[in-house]
Amino acid sequence: TPALGYDDMADTLTWFSTREFSLSTDPALLALLQTLNKPEEYDQLSEGMQYTVRTMLRDLTRESRIPEQFVSEYVNSTNASRKAWEEAKRASDFSLFAPHLQNVIDLTAKRCSYTDPGKDVYEVMLDRFEEGMDTASIDRVFTELKNGLVPMLEKILQKKHLPNRIREGYYDIDAQKKVQKLLLEYIGFNYEAGCTAESEHPFTLGFSRHDVRLTNHYHTDNPISAMFSAIHEGGHAIFQQNADPSLHGTDADDCCYMGVHESQSRFYENILGRRRSFWVPVYPKIQELLPDLKQVSLDEFVDEINHVRNSFIRTEADEVTYCLHILIRYEIEQEIFRNHRKAEELPALWNQKMQEYLFVTPENDAKGILQDMHWSDGAFGYFPSYLLGNIYDG
Repeated sequence: TPALGYDDMADTLTWFSTREFSLSTDPALLALLQTLNKPEEYDQLSEGMQYTVRTMLRDLTRESRIPEQFVSEYVNSTNASRKAWEEAKRASDFSLFAPHLQNVIDLTAKRCSYTDPGKDVYEVMLDRFEEGMDTASIDRVFTELKNGLVPMLEKILQKKHLPNRIREGYYDIDAQKKVQKLLLEYIGFNYEAGCTAESEHPFTLGFSRHDVRLTNHYHTDNPISAMFSAIHEGGHAIFQQNADPSLHGTDADDCCYMGVHESQSRFYENILGRRRSFWVPVYPKIQELLPDLKQVSLDEFVDEINHVRNSFIRTEADEVTYCLHILIRYEIEQEIFRNHRKAEELPALWNQKMQEYLFVTPENDAKGILQDMHWSDGAFGYFPSYLLGNIYDG
């Protein structure tokens, strides 16, 4: 969206979101779902439609407790927050984002009080992405991981590593896009049922198994970042493109458990993508597209993509440190909603935890607390799914 068109787009999205909310909470729809949920009707539905009736009835019951005016306010605020996040990240200045983030935090808590009155706000948000999961279960697993990984990382960092010659090159962005196409076709992404684009933060968006769209972000000094984002997002996309055709047109056409979805992307990224054998057939083709990689042998390349380092950026982290990046976000989210930490306190808390778990402090906000867009959209409780997916894919 052009800079001058952002506000118009946000107004349009607010109108459509409010209208969608009105239609999805219409009493006539509730009456229809209640009828379909009766045994004589329910038993005649397909498995996918039975699931659709159950989930729509559950969601409608919750969402109908929200005042329509609040929906407009919430969508308006998240649109403004997303724009502020983009500006703050470009400027590496958290202060530009802080008031918007605080507003989204407050509104998210208020939304939970409407949908699930009397329940713990953070438990409600976790349940949105991992139905049935709770912090007690997550804490048990994550604490065990933390206790094992932090001392392991400390030992690994004492080892010497050969210099990274990949960073010495220049990698044209148009050429990197060709590499992305090569890799996506290699792993099985169907371009007749999907497409790609560019964004500040890579993501995948699926409308159905026939229309799955993924994005990527490119760096001229680091081709590995976009390669592994392509493989990761491609894993998400392939998962949805291969949904059971009998579920088409139902809510079961996509997986609602974000940890399971993440396990598919991480399987492609790590279990397949970190292996030498994965690259043997394609690395010479990639070297042709990115000539500066001709100075880097396949063995050097494989060594680099498996190098454990205490890096700043979650999406570029190796298999060991990635888990710690998620733990930091999970613990901060609990600080926000259980200990009521204010937005302006979060950069210092972020840096403290980065030093404690990864032995490094970000040099600026863009490499620190501003690197992810999730909180600008109110997607609190989503980060734990990334680590659960890491566990599932193993």
